[in-house]
Amino acid sequence: MPTRLRSFFSRTAYARNSCSRRSRQRAKMRSSANEPGDMFDSAEPLVDEDLDDSVVAELQSHLAAIDRAEKRVEAGTFGYSVLSGVPIPDDRLEADPSAELTVDEARQAR
Repeated sequence: MPTRLRSFFSRTAYARNSCSRRSRQRAKMRSSANEPGDMFDSAEPLVDEDLDDSVVAELQSHLAAIDRAEKRVEAGTFGYSVLSGVPIPDDRLEADPSAELTVDEARQAR
């Protein structure tokens, strides 16, 4: 297996585990905050819930990007822009193994 793919799989496995763990922690924190006997500001759960929702959405988005990258590995298109087919530099893939675009394409997409 090429070094590039070996690095990808180790990084994505770590990212997937990290995202899953953080998502479980958020769910656990949310359920324990609703237990009887907690004394806190009545607005706190609303703020925490909004933060939790945004964190969970971000984690789910990142996991979806990892899934797409794994599919590109299987298809033999990993490391190439999904937009232009141009190779994505190794430095970018090291920083973000799920990168789908070159840096220039990502800037233009914003």
